[in-house]
Amino acid sequence: VLSGCGVYDGTEIHEASAILVHLSRGGAEVQMYAPDVPQMHVIDHSKGQPAEAESRNVLVESARIARGKITSLAKLTTADHDAVIFPGGFGAAKNLSTFAVDGKDCKVNKEVERVLKDFHKAGKPIGLCCISPVLAAKVLSGAEVTVGHEEEEGGKWPYAGTAGAIKELGGKHCVKEAVFSLTPFYEAHVDTKNKVVTTPAFMCETELHKIFDGIGAMVKNVLKLTGK
Repeated sequence: VLSGCGVYDGTEIHEASAILVHLSRGGAEVQMYAPDVPQMHVIDHSKGQPAEAESRNVLVESARIARGKITSLAKLTTADHDAVIFPGGFGAAKNLSTFAVDGKDCKVNKEVERVLKDFHKAGKPIGLCCISPVLAAKVLSGAEVTVGHEEEEGGKWPYAGTAGAIKELGGKHCVKEAVFSLTPFYEAHVDTKNKVVTTPAFMCETELHKIFDGIGAMVKNVLKLTGK
């Protein structure tokens, strides 16, 4: 499920690409979706500033990543899929929810909320990375997720405050690294009860290959939980 195209106002492109690569390697068939709604705003990524008097559509922008093969999120059903995965990027906090503006008091897009609840009720796994675990924390009370560390640590974890917000949303936060390690689930956290799998990704300032490997661990465990 995509949220636009570009880290500051949509889907983090490297995360989406990494997820698609790992899903392909795992033999999964993939369908991409996005809500057919306006973006919260448009960011000029060369300046990091809002582009005044410009508007874009989340579905249309997400089609850039999907190479045109994308469907409105309203058409996503659990009957047609074994699992659902949400990349990060500020779009998850701006377009799929109002977390970027409202924090713990945020609202989640109605279709995103429906999808999360439907997959959870059906016992089908949900994967999320970077900032997108806030969606599960808001919608699935008591879900265990990770966004990495809970302290900034000199800029290594610039978004560490998100861990506190997750607790305020009713979720349980589990500290994880963004690096590939020798732990059984690498640095993805697996909430086996709720079948929610999360990894920090770009919540950490680290090398791209480590983020790629962490996303791979998330995808691997989502596929494992499908039982196929």
